[in-house]
Amino acid sequence: MPQMMGSGVALFDFDDDGRLDIYLLQNGGPKSRSTNRLFHQGTDGRFTDVSAGSGLDVSGYGMGVAIADVNNDGRPDVFVTEYGRARLFVNNGGGAFEDGTAKSGIDNPLWGTSAAFVDYDRDGWLDLVVVNYLDYDPSAPCSNQAGRRDFCGPNAFRGTITKLYRNLGKVAPLRFEDVTLKSGLGQLVGPGLGVVCADFNGDRWPDILVANDQQPNRLWINQRDGTFKDEAIERGVAYNDMGQLQAHMGVALGDVDGDGLFDVFITHLTEETHTLWKQGPRGLFQDQTVSAHIASHATGFGTLMADFDHDGALDVAVANGRVRRAESQPENPADQFWGVYVERNQLLGNDGRGRFRDLSAENSAFSGRPAVSRGLASGDIDGDGALDLLVTEIAGPAHIYRNVAKKRGHWLLIRAIDPALRRDAYGAEITVQAGGRSWRRLINPGYSYLSSNDPRAHFGLGQMEWVEHIQVLWPDGVEENFPGGAADRTITLRKGEGAAQRPPDRRATGE
Repeated sequence: MPQMMGSGVALFDFDDDGRLDIYLLQNGGPKSRSTNRLFHQGTDGRFTDVSAGSGLDVSGYGMGVAIADVNNDGRPDVFVTEYGRARLFVNNGGGAFEDGTAKSGIDNPLWGTSAAFVDYDRDGWLDLVVVNYLDYDPSAPCSNQAGRRDFCGPNAFRGTITKLYRNLGKVAPLRFEDVTLKSGLGQLVGPGLGVVCADFNGDRWPDILVANDQQPNRLWINQRDGTFKDEAIERGVAYNDMGQLQAHMGVALGDVDGDGLFDVFITHLTEETHTLWKQGPRGLFQDQTVSAHIASHATGFGTLMADFDHDGALDVAVANGRVRRAESQPENPADQFWGVYVERNQLLGNDGRGRFRDLSAENSAFSGRPAVSRGLASGDIDGDGALDLLVTEIAGPAHIYRNVAKKRGHWLLIRAIDPALRRDAYGAEITVQAGGRSWRRLINPGYSYLSSNDPRAHFGLGQMEWVEHIQVLWPDGVEENFPGGAADRTITLRKGEGAAQRPPDRRATGE
């Protein structure tokens, strides 16, 4: 079953040369000759395998990857989840990484899947959320309804807990404390697959959303005292609008209708529907899948929201692949075993009002070839301002899909840095205003499924050639305004260089 769940991918700039590099995970086991691979992007846009000697060329049952600068030294580090363990690799510079797992205190002997970094206590050091799946027994046989041997479903085994590790960087560099139990996350088990960290209730403290397979989702609301409380049911994201449990897998976050509130999209099985929960009023979510014209006939894993054509509206991409045998398979499948599990990827275009149209048939490169796709990451790989895609497959190669959308509008790509911490400001919310409209994005690459994305905030601006105003809500609650300027460029915003906003009303924010 761990082989069925696939492996993820990371897009990140490990040597700070301004170009996105690639890290791919393998799932062949610790004795496999196949190892994780690190690819460096050169000035010509081509990639060179620099795995050998990097310290990242390890073997194992690789699942998920999360990227963050855990020791605030200005270099992004790599965290990898596996079936049976997790590993933290510290970036020493020069393309060399060191296994710092034992020193860090991170011990996760469970089946780890997606992971994300978040500064949940707002002390300036990034903490770690590790989503765990099932207490799997490989000796247990499973079959489908026809009685034929097949992969097990999640209900065949007990779920496990999502773990939370607090970064003790202030007092002990490169050391984490397991706070799963005292934070409250250890109170509820679940077969977790996807995760995203963001402020879901508007109090300016980051919360944690976990997508559970055939169990209610968990929305862990930050109580601002080191503890969390699951409020998924009362806030509307635990079940679909029929009150049904679904096979929740990958998670995407974004404002699909331009109202300034982040909405949630989660992928599901072929027999179900992918679900869009729109936020409104603040902190409450409603299943708007039907009204948004979301249609799906595939099993989705990796997913993300991105404005691929720069018209000012977030589109949706989904990496698909079955977990149960299909009744039929394509003629002459590339792989006889996996041929009954292949499906086509999906691309949904947004009309600007949060309603979608399936554009898969018009995108044969991304959606035309059936495969067992799993990990999905986005980023501006070729430096042209448009978001490209990177997809991993089971029993197949990874694929880069370059964005060649016609009639693209204008764009802006923003990196947000806290100079005092020497790193990207994970958790920052950036709002861009132009032509009487505004767009909001979150700085945090940890979303989709098992994957880490471009850490910069991307904005499609339509016909707007000029940005009037940029506002940043930093992770510690400080607001700053930055001047606008011409569109179609990549900029870096640094905390402390903007005009400070008046402190918010603490009664309104709950602080």
